[in-house]
Amino acid sequence: MRNALLVVVGTLIGLCGAARSAAGQAWVPSAGTGSVTFAVQRIDHTGHRVTDGTLFANGQSVNVSLYFGIDYALTDRWMVSAALPYVFGKYLDPQPPPPFIPFLPVDACRCWNSSAQDFDVTVHYNVVNGAFALTPSISAGVPSHDYAYRGEAVVGRRLRELRLAIDAGQRLDLISDRLSVSGQYAYAVVERVLDIPNNRSNATLGVSMQVASKLSTRGLLSWQRTHGGLRAGSPPPAALTLPGEVNTAERLEQHDRLLRDNSLRLGASATYQLPRLEVFASYLSFVQGTDTHAGRAITIGISWPFELGQ
Repeated sequence: MRNALLVVVGTLIGLCGAARSAAGQAWVPSAGTGSVTFAVQRIDHTGHRVTDGTLFANGQSVNVSLYFGIDYALTDRWMVSAALPYVFGKYLDPQPPPPFIPFLPVDACRCWNSSAQDFDVTVHYNVVNGAFALTPSISAGVPSHDYAYRGEAVVGRRLRELRLAIDAGQRLDLISDRLSVSGQYAYAVVERVLDIPNNRSNATLGVSMQVASKLSTRGLLSWQRTHGGLRAGSPPPAALTLPGEVNTAERLEQHDRLLRDNSLRLGASATYQLPRLEVFASYLSFVQGTDTHAGRAITIGISWPFELGQ
């Protein structure tokens, strides 16, 4: 029942990877500046939440991702970003999945499977860049190749996406010049499969604090809502019992990328500035959700700021 957790965590990487701005992409850097980011992330899938939120502690798996990204400010308002993760996946549960879920070789081997995932390119345009910042963006996600998407130990959903987003941030100088708040709303238009709508809304809200001259921290709330998708159903006596809307051979084959994944997650991150680079770490944990994975993600990374044409 693998679905869009990688999308949520990808958002977290993007926010933490922009270590040069503790509040994310609401504030755009000056023209001619940018950063190169490398991060390592571990995602532990500890079970599945079905349609009524019931936890089934089966199908545990782990993903380890190597993330490489670059962003560059073309002008004081325009910035471009590009990224490509390389993902490793492994099925950990000593038991097979429920009888109605095929136990595919990618999981049954309980071995590491790895592949590049999706190219991601984003263009940001800053509208306001003062104490208050406002930056819309548009991004495209394209699978790097025809990788496997069925099973738990896979690297992604292999679906094309077009995302429209807006970031906003506000420095809280009246309270403290060390505090700021920021948020993002994004709407993703996702490639249809079996003519089933699967678009998605994501929103994040963060509070950042400059703890010391070189150390900043951030608390993060991340929310996801899928507009469409398939419901997996719930245990009896629910009106929609398992396997829910995964009720045909075609839907069963595609369910790993078509579930109605709704979730709320909570996390925190910290960034430390060294003379020539920045180091960051983050933790994100499941709070509640339906038709989704329960689990947690830990990310550590480094970011090298650079300037061109100076």
